[in-house]
Amino acid sequence: MAKQKKSDPYAKPFLKWAGGKTQLLDEFSKRLPAELAKGKITKYVEPFIGGGAVFFYLNQIFSFEHCCICDANEELILSYRVIKKSAKKLIDRLGILKSEYLAKDDEERELYYYEIRDSFVKKLPGFTFQKYGPGWVERAAEVIFLNHTCYNGLFRVNRKGEFNVPFGGYENPDIFNKDNLGNVATLLKNTQIIQGDFTRCRNYIDDQTFVYFDPPYRPLNHTSSFTSYSKNGFSDRDQKRLADFFKELDAKGAKIMLSNSDPRNQDFLDTFFDDLFSGYTIERVPARRIINANGARRGNIDELIITNYPTGTR
Repeated sequence: MAKQKKSDPYAKPFLKWAGGKTQLLDEFSKRLPAELAKGKITKYVEPFIGGGAVFFYLNQIFSFEHCCICDANEELILSYRVIKKSAKKLIDRLGILKSEYLAKDDEERELYYYEIRDSFVKKLPGFTFQKYGPGWVERAAEVIFLNHTCYNGLFRVNRKGEFNVPFGGYENPDIFNKDNLGNVATLLKNTQIIQGDFTRCRNYIDDQTFVYFDPPYRPLNHTSSFTSYSKNGFSDRDQKRLADFFKELDAKGAKIMLSNSDPRNQDFLDTFFDDLFSGYTIERVPARRIINANGARRGNIDELIITNYPTGTR
């Protein structure tokens, strides 16, 4: 797989996303399948795209012929689709939101935030996510605006799928980057974008594919959860379905990497993932939990990197 030319645009995540993998990119780089560098892998698939840190990173290094990204979060996938199809219109609308917001004082900014959030939530029941329409650009702009001005850069929804994060109150939020959105649009030209369950990527995967799974993390304890970024959540039953899908793709000959929280951080005897992925390469790497309302709980923990191939790091 040839490296991209230096003239190719550099794209990076356009949303803040809890559990984003920027901090683990070096660890992932050490564990990429050898077939990538040998040109034997032509496709990249990421069934839980989230903020896309790994997707953007790998596309700076490798010239994939085709990519496929997927996520259950409707608002997230809508945003990717709008950038691919209507980046200029999105940039124009974000420019208006940014100018109006920054022109206000602190109290007015908070009121403006809640006006946008309330309007965003009220439009949800009648909104059509299945077919691209005139309201898509406005909604994508609001997703990006709310994400960069809300508390702690969270994207959290309730069981009705309603965004419910309070105002962040940041002095000078970086609401959007025009050049980056243009670069993201360029990168998405050869990318299939799918909304729904992770298994919907099945038909895009063969023995020339590298698959990276970054599912909603299994909570480390009963009071923490990283599963509220789509209205249906992600249970232990879903984690088991994912392990079965991992094995199905392994049988197809795909190269696969998966990351998740390590339950042994809290209970050394909890071998949930060790049991699910018995027979595969399981490694523990240090990571910092960044998004947590309690600052005292933002510290180093182990995370899991699981592959269906030897990594050469052990």
